[in-house]
Amino acid sequence: MASDDVANLADSIAKTQVDEGELSYKGQGLKLDNAQSVEKMVRAIQEFDGLRALRLEGNTIGVEAAQTIAKALEKKSDLQCCHWSDMFTGRLRAEIPPALVSLGDALIMAGARLKVLDLSDNAFGPDGVKGIEKLLKSATCHTLQELRLNNCGMGIGGGKILAAALTVCHKESSALGAPLQLKVFIAGRNRLENDGATALAQAFQLIGSLEEVHMPQNGINYQGVTALATAMQHNPQLRVLNLNDNTFTKRGAIAMAQALKHLRNVQVINFGDCLVRSEGASAISETLREGLPILKELNLSFGEITKDAALEVARSVQHKDQLEILDLNGIITHTNRKKHRIIVRIYLQTSKQSASQVWLSNRWCENKVNVYLFTYFPSPDKLLRLGAKRSFLLQQQVDVLDASKTAEAFLKISSVYKEDDAEVKAAVLESIDAVLSKAFLTPSFQGLSFMSSLLVMLGLLKVQTFSLVYFFRFTWKCHVTKIGHECDLMLISTQLLLLNPDCGADLGLHQHYIITTLH
Repeated sequence: MASDDVANLADSIAKTQVDEGELSYKGQGLKLDNAQSVEKMVRAIQEFDGLRALRLEGNTIGVEAAQTIAKALEKKSDLQCCHWSDMFTGRLRAEIPPALVSLGDALIMAGARLKVLDLSDNAFGPDGVKGIEKLLKSATCHTLQELRLNNCGMGIGGGKILAAALTVCHKESSALGAPLQLKVFIAGRNRLENDGATALAQAFQLIGSLEEVHMPQNGINYQGVTALATAMQHNPQLRVLNLNDNTFTKRGAIAMAQALKHLRNVQVINFGDCLVRSEGASAISETLREGLPILKELNLSFGEITKDAALEVARSVQHKDQLEILDLNGIITHTNRKKHRIIVRIYLQTSKQSASQVWLSNRWCENKVNVYLFTYFPSPDKLLRLGAKRSFLLQQQVDVLDASKTAEAFLKISSVYKEDDAEVKAAVLESIDAVLSKAFLTPSFQGLSFMSSLLVMLGLLKVQTFSLVYFFRFTWKCHVTKIGHECDLMLISTQLLLLNPDCGADLGLHQHYIITTLH
């Protein structure tokens, strides 16, 4: 190999993550159109002995580039994991199937035995499923354990093709004495609807080895839900069932409740936004009383459930020692002939607190006001009633990846601060510490977005006039969080009024309010 070739290969590998048999180009944003554009990648693949995982997600690959990569994969018999999500951004839909066929044929030719195939977020539609049909039917996928096809736009047609391919795979692998043992199936946001879901349910019933099924947002109604419920009974190792944002109605929920009675290993159930209704919730309550001994999470939020039905669910989990989250957001109550929704989400600490301690038979909470009620209508009294676990509850409630929501939570907690009330003062500081600690310890937390949101909410900054020119930076010792971090924050300077007189009048008063709030 010439010295220039060695240098080029070294440079390629330096930009590529290589770890225990994995070659990763994840998230590099490469636009790979032709053979020339993938020369370095192909060389790295060829030179990688014992290649077991190839990550191509977060790039965009054309037909010619895919064919060239495929050529390099024809001799990679050790390959087990193909992480190929989001790799056709900006490509014509017609380009995707031939690219997938080339890559699939290469894996078959190599005699690879896949364990993980991830093609999520590729939006390839039914034609894309045809592009992997041959691969899924082949011996290469007889060993498949995880199939991830989230957000691919498969539609009903694609769902049927996929179901047929998995059925063939299972039958042919079974004939060889080693049946397909698929454990994880993910296909959210695919518009599968009833027919697609029913076809897949038949395949699931045959496979019988599933441990995780994620099929949210697929437009599945009770007919498809009922078919899936029947299939789940034949998968005794099922641990996670996520059908969020489909439409169960009473009939689907009752069918699913009956199916769950046959399963002993389920840990996570997500039927949020599924319109299970009160009758369905009651049926699920009966199942909870009789089975599901190791359940950890249950989500029945926004399912048109009344308060009485929600209480029935709550009582049914009071002996679930491993339960950590009971999500009953959006419970319906009627007062003064008006419909209202109550926001309720319960977090339990497994070893210290049982569901019976949180829920009483005729009251919502024992010596607590739910954290949602505080955040919607904050008051010192409600904060104190959250009890000793207020920091934990507030931490769990706030999504720190959303800078605006973090700022809103910060201000709501701060709004009940009382300098002359030691108990309230301590509760506020403790709660702020908890929320900001979680935020600043999260690597992806957007500190500057947090500060700009905070300033907008305080009325010190108008969104339409926002510009970093109006700010100066300074380093502030973040003593509130008690974690010793120095955070780059922004405060309005006196130059703001000179640069943009419309942004505010009494800057000194506002600055005083900010500092008071932060302290």
